[in-house]
Amino acid sequence: MKIRLIRNATLWLEYGGRCILVDPMLSGAGANPPIPNTANDRRNPLVPLPVPAEDLLKPDLVLITHLHPDHWDAEAAGRLPKGTPVLCQPGDAEPLAEQGFTDVSPVEEETAWRGLLIARTSGRHGTGDIGAAMGPVSGFVLRAEGEPAVYIAGDTIYCAEVAEALERHQPAVTVVNAGGAVFKAGDPITMTADDVVAVCRKAPQTRVIAVHMEAINHCLLTREDLRARLEQEGLSERTDVPADGQWLEESGAASN
Repeated sequence: MKIRLIRNATLWLEYGGRCILVDPMLSGAGANPPIPNTANDRRNPLVPLPVPAEDLLKPDLVLITHLHPDHWDAEAAGRLPKGTPVLCQPGDAEPLAEQGFTDVSPVEEETAWRGLLIARTSGRHGTGDIGAAMGPVSGFVLRAEGEPAVYIAGDTIYCAEVAEALERHQPAVTVVNAGGAVFKAGDPITMTADDVVAVCRKAPQTRVIAVHMEAINHCLLTREDLRARLEQEGLSERTDVPADGQWLEESGAASN
């Protein structure tokens, strides 16, 4: 398996002989307004794509955890070929079809797709009223012959649903959306440094890759601060905090 962080939550996976684009946000730097009710007014995305958008437009599959615009933006909707296969959470298939995509399949629990087995997981995009207002979010676990099991947690804090997914699927690789995204009031809606540490402690068999940092104006946890915390906790050797555009490769244990 090879995985490349593009920017924010956008990933490019070479997995099971397929190329998978996850949560594409393809807008140029500063194309979109700040997230409302947040502590600064910087326009989003904060940084440019590290590769030309054209390089990302021919995946075998697009995997979308939810439709917030930092995971699926107008640029991605407008530029990806409409016949590209798309897997998403229940409830998101209809809006994607309305955007013209003709091969959209919601994943209720688990689905097989061209040699891949893909299970959907749950999460919590924050707590209390804010978490409820953020709407449903999903993650996905990928398995393929000869590949490590990969858990893409999506936009969630560390919670019972994440713990259950780690226990049930025993992933060799776990991708978490960090950044500690927060509004002016309320608790964070993506993982903080504490949450990333909790994932590592819960699943000592998994290699944790932390993304979703330094690209959106309300994500306040920096890579430098997260790396420092992971080093302090003795977790640096089994975690990665990649830069935009960075490739990672994992052989790991093959899927069951």
